Formats: sequence, C-alpha cells, structure tokens
Amino acid sequence: GRADVDPDICGYLCATRGVHAHEFCLKFAMGIDDEGPVTTGIVQPPLSDVRRVVRAAKNKKCFVCGDCGATIRCAKAYCRRKFHLPCATDGECVTEFFGSCRSFCGKHRPQQTSEAAPAQGTNCTICLEPVGDGLSYHTMLCPVCKQAWFHRGCIQ
Repeated sequence: GRADVDPDICGYLCATRGVHAHEFCLKFAMGIDDEGPVTTGIVQPPLSDVRRVVRAAKNKKCFVCGDCGATIRCAKAYCRRKFHLPCATDGECVTEFFGSCRSFCGKHRPQQTSEAAPAQGTNCTICLEPVGDGLSYHTMLCPVCKQAWFHRGCIQ
C-alpha cells in the first residue's frame, strides 16, 4: 500500500497478476537468502508464496505505524514485533541488507560498542554534514578505523 517508498530501501515495485510488492519487502518477509548482499535483481518468488505471505500479514499490525500488513518480524527469538520495511527507520529498527538479511526491532537491534561520542564539529564522511555530538541510532562510527563517523541514512 505504499508505492511512494524509496527504491533504495524497499527495492523496485514488482507486479504479477494483480499482486504488487516491493522487491526487498518480499525478500525480508519471505526469508529469501541468496548468500549475498541485497541487490536489485527483481526477486520473483512463486506467486502462490507471495499470496500466502500477504494473507498471513493481512491482520499483523506494524509496531511503528500501527497499520496492518506488517510482514517483517524481529530476528530476536521470541520477539513478536512486526513492521513494514519502510517503517524500520522511524522505529529505529536495524535491517541487515547482507548475509542472512535479518531485521531487528528497536528494542533488540545490534548496537555499536563505541565508548566515545563524536567530537563537536565532526562531519559525516559521506555527506560532509555534522553528525552531532552524541551517540544515537542515527550516528555510526566506522568499526575499522574508529575515527570516521557517518549518518545511518548515508550508509544505507
């Protein structure tokens, strides 16, 4: 129901015999794992599988926006939270677009173990805009050099 979402986050809109779904939404909802990073290759699982996922999600509410149709569940065992892929950022969820392509709700998301906050005047290495002076969901430290800071949105 959200045709206006960013294709970099949700993938391209696929349409087959009256069923419309975003490529990455399908991948995360169905647990499709192709052993590589998520790329735009227009994932096309069997239509019967897509319809099954849509039926199962019909009454599942997104914990972020409260609307029905949430197909992505937190990868943490026993967590019952579900969400829409475009709602992930608003809910401070973490979606891994690599490996097993897991998603985590804001409560169970992996967190960086940085002890230091960015210094005043530190800029994002990608967009060159200020990252702020505190640790937050929206700010990330390079895990290799431990000196470069990024906006989560710039990394994604």
